[in-house]
Amino acid sequence: MAHSALSQVPVAVPINSDTSLPRFVFKNNNVSLQTKSWTLGSSLDSKIANSRLRNRFVVCMSVQQASTPKVGISPLSLEDAKEPPLHLFKNKEPYTGTIVSVERLVGPKAPGETCHIVIDHGGNLPYWEGQSYGIIPPGENPKKPGNPHNVRLYSIASTRYGDFFDGKTASLCVRRAVYYDPETGKEDPSKNGVCSNFLCDSKPGDKVQITGPSGKIMLLPEDDPNATHIMIATGTGVAPFRGYLRRMFMEGVPTFKFGGLAWLFLGVANSDSLLYDDEFSKYLQDYPDNFRFDRALSREQKNRSGGKMYVQDKIEEYSDEIFKRLDGGAHIYFCGLKGMMPGIQETLKRVAEKRGESWDEKLSQLKKNKQWHVEVY
Repeated sequence: MAHSALSQVPVAVPINSDTSLPRFVFKNNNVSLQTKSWTLGSSLDSKIANSRLRNRFVVCMSVQQASTPKVGISPLSLEDAKEPPLHLFKNKEPYTGTIVSVERLVGPKAPGETCHIVIDHGGNLPYWEGQSYGIIPPGENPKKPGNPHNVRLYSIASTRYGDFFDGKTASLCVRRAVYYDPETGKEDPSKNGVCSNFLCDSKPGDKVQITGPSGKIMLLPEDDPNATHIMIATGTGVAPFRGYLRRMFMEGVPTFKFGGLAWLFLGVANSDSLLYDDEFSKYLQDYPDNFRFDRALSREQKNRSGGKMYVQDKIEEYSDEIFKRLDGGAHIYFCGLKGMMPGIQETLKRVAEKRGESWDEKLSQLKKNKQWHVEVY
C-alpha cells in the first residue's frame, strides 16, 4: 500500500538506553505491515519519543518504494573504518557487557527454545555485520579446575548499530542446548550446554564476558550495491543474515544504498520455529524486487520425492536460477550447524553434473572469486 504523503507515514522510533522499558518486539508486538512503520517498543513515554525524534529519524527514498521510510542510525562514524574491527578484547581480558533483554523467539510447537539476546556494549566493542562475539560463561571449567570456561562463539544477529540504532548494543540468536538421556528420555541438566543456558536464563542487568569481534569470511561485500546475495541458513544460522537484511532494508545507511537482490533460504522444523519471520515478511512486502524468502519446514512440508523438506531441497527447486546467478557473480553464504553442508554439497554436485559441469571446478572458482562464504559450527 503506497502512501501519498510523507506526513502519513508513522515514524520509527529507536528506543533509548533505559533498560526499564520493554524494548524488544517480536511475535507479541508485531511489526505493523499495514502502516509500514517499524515499532521497536510497546510502551514509550512521549518525552523519550520527542527527544529521539528530533535527531534520530531519517527518511531515505528508494526508486521502487518511495514511501518506505528507513530508520536513522548513529554514530555514522561506524562507517569510517576501512577494515573490520578484530579481537579488540581477548580471552584473558574480556569486555564486561550488560544483558538488556532476553526474548523467546519461537512458538509453543517449536522443538527446543531459541532466544534473542540483546547485550549493551556501550559502544566499546564495535563489529561489522557477519562477525561473531565470543562469550565466556561464568563459573569454572570442569576440565581445567581454577580456570574459566572456554569461549563459545556466536554469530551476531544485528547490524553494527544494534537493535536500537545507536551503536551501543549487539544481539545474539541462541538456541538452548538441552541434553536428553537416550535411555530414559529425560533431560540431564549436567550435560546441558553451559553457555547457551546461561544466556537464555540471563536477566536484564546481568553481566556477560565478551571477546572479539572475530571473523572475516561472512562479512557482507559492499563494493557493488547491486550485487546478488544468496543466503542459506538452518536455525540460528540465520543470525548474520538478519544483520545483512536490516542493513539493506531497514537502516538509512548513507554510504550503502542496496539495489541488488537478497535471497534468503531458511530451514527450520516447523512454522513455530521460524525466526524473525515478521521482519523478513515486511521486507518482502516493502521490497518485492530486492528480496526473496524461501522457507523449508522439515516437519510440515514434503520435497518432490515425498520426503521431508530440507533447505537443500529448496535449493534444488531453484538450482537453475541459483547457478545462473553464481555464474553472474552472485555471492552465496551458508550458516548453521555443520551437518547442513554435506547434503547441500551433494545437491549442488548433482545439479552441476546434470548441467554438464564439474562441481569441484566450479567450487574452486567460486572460492577463488570470493563468492563462497561458509560459517558452520
